[in-house]
Amino acid sequence: MGLYYYLMSQLPSLMYDQKPPMSSEVFKELASSLLNKNDAALLNYLSLQLDDRDMIDNEKVINKKFTTGCEFIDNWRDWERTLRLNLARYRYLELINDKNPNDFQKDTKTDGSQDGKDDLYFFENLETLTVPVLPADAYNAASVVFTQDGSPLDGEIMIDKARWTAIDLMADNEYFDRSNVYAYFLKLLILERRQLFEVEKGFSEYKAIYSQIINSSPNEAGSKDFQESQNDNKSEMTGDRK
Repeated sequence: MGLYYYLMSQLPSLMYDQKPPMSSEVFKELASSLLNKNDAALLNYLSLQLDDRDMIDNEKVINKKFTTGCEFIDNWRDWERTLRLNLARYRYLELINDKNPNDFQKDTKTDGSQDGKDDLYFFENLETLTVPVLPADAYNAASVVFTQDGSPLDGEIMIDKARWTAIDLMADNEYFDRSNVYAYFLKLLILERRQLFEVEKGFSEYKAIYSQIINSSPNEAGSKDFQESQNDNKSEMTGDRK
């Protein structure tokens, strides 16, 4: 436990609106060198994506046949599962009201900067899935996102702020135990995700300003150059996201 104390005491505090002080991968490598073998292995169960099919298997999740052995991680997985399934359900209902639900696969970014693959899986299995309502804050977060009047980016930010609050509530009061190490890792993932939002927003604003200048110019000579430069500029702004 002394190494856990050492790790957490050396880390800078995190706030949602800051830049990540280190990458999640760097932290994972650092933490893995100080945690015991079993606790370090549990870092692999922490994600903002539901790429583990155990997360959406009713029998395993509802009957608690799957567990990591860590209360914090199990609670986090339950919370994220509730959020994501309800986001998929609301999206499904929206598509039924607006258009053919078969178009679901064509829609992207339905759940927070993901490519929609996980939501598509949920959508295809909604009839056999029990969509949970607990934890209540995860259920409410999904509901608020689909009733708010803001932009899609506002919705993404609301989701991550709800995640951040949930992580704080789940972490033990004892700051120097393993649950707070896991909480720190999840918060770094959220901060990295927020950085991607800022890049996308910046590029969108750049395109809008550049287009306005080109469209209001005496001639359209620069329009072709603008189109050809968009991809290059976006690449420079985004860099390597992996």
